[in-house]
Amino acid sequence: MERGGGRRRSEPEETDKGRMKRTIIKDWKTRLSYFLQNSSNSSKRKCKKAGKHCNYFRPSPEEAQLWSEAFDELLANKYGLAAFRAFLKSEFCEENIEFWLACEDFKKTKSPQKLTSKAKKIYNDFIEKEAPKEINIDFQTKNMIAQNIHEVTHTCFSAAQKRVYSLMENNSYPRFLESEFYQELCKKTPISRATQGT
Repeated sequence: MERGGGRRRSEPEETDKGRMKRTIIKDWKTRLSYFLQNSSNSSKRKCKKAGKHCNYFRPSPEEAQLWSEAFDELLANKYGLAAFRAFLKSEFCEENIEFWLACEDFKKTKSPQKLTSKAKKIYNDFIEKEAPKEINIDFQTKNMIAQNIHEVTHTCFSAAQKRVYSLMENNSYPRFLESEFYQELCKKTPISRATQGT
């Protein structure tokens, strides 16, 4: 009797923990598939033009483990970037990665007209006071951008981008590496048997 009672007490706790873990991972997978779909839409168009078929596959545990070696490794991988973006969304700070990506795109822009319109959009979305996705940067950097925006160059947002990169690398990235979702990606076994059949 006593043995059975002891077992019963710990089973609900383990079941609750297991259920919570599955819910967290399911939520992550939902967010991740959303980001992969959105980020792959433009890539799919490029792939179709080039006559290639592009897909985003779950990385191997070895591939996922590479992301822990350097923040750039994570950002350079499409799946890794989407996973990190989903993680930032769960921490309510996805504006950081969105700003960084917008700056990366901005630096590759060749047309002066497009450069000016993109600069205004970045400024309106991320920099100005009460911007919808306002990033957390100091007053001097904001001021400098406000002045540079009148004569747009590819380096308009460089200082702010460096600050945001550093913020992500030093704060969010270590937390991402500790997250259950990332730990699951590094495991040799799939997240669940049910997903293998689908």
